[in-house]
Amino acid sequence: DNFAHRTAVRQALANDKDWQGKFLSAALPLIEKQHNEVAYLVPWCQLGKPPKEGGVYEWVTFQMRPGGPALWGEAFRAAINAHVNTGYTKLIGVFHTEYGLLNTVHVLWWNESPDHRAAGRHSAHEDARVVAAVRDSVRFLESQQNALLIPLQCSPLK
Repeated sequence: DNFAHRTAVRQALANDKDWQGKFLSAALPLIEKQHNEVAYLVPWCQLGKPPKEGGVYEWVTFQMRPGGPALWGEAFRAAINAHVNTGYTKLIGVFHTEYGLLNTVHVLWWNESPDHRAAGRHSAHEDARVVAAVRDSVRFLESQQNALLIPLQCSPLK
C-alpha cells in the first residue's frame, strides 16, 4: 500500500528460495514480456466488492489526453457515475497510474454474466444521461481497451 511496503515485499521474494524454485523458475520460460505499472485508487472512489460470488469482471483501460485529472477528471468521473447509476453493473474500483504510461485510468466492473453486461451496455447506450456524460468525457480520450476477466477459484474476487 506504499512504496516502502512494495520494496519490502520484493526483497522478501528475492530471498525466498521456495518461491524462486517452485514458481519463478517455472514461470520465467513462459514470459515473453512484462509490463509494470503502479496505480492508485482515485480519491473519489472506494474499493468495492461484488454483490455475490460468481460473475465476471470487465477491466477497462482508458488512455486519456495529457493533462491529468485536472483536465479530464470531472468529465471522466461523471461518465463513470452515469454508468453506475444505470444499475446494470457494479463498480469495483477506478485506478490512475502513478508510474508507467501516465494518464492511464483502469476501471474494474463486475457483472453477473457476459450476456448481462452486453444487455446493460446496450441499454446504457440508449440512456440520454449516459450518452451525454460519455460524450463530454470522450473529448479527452486517446484510446480504450476492454478485457473480460473470469476469476479462478483461487481469486479473492471469485
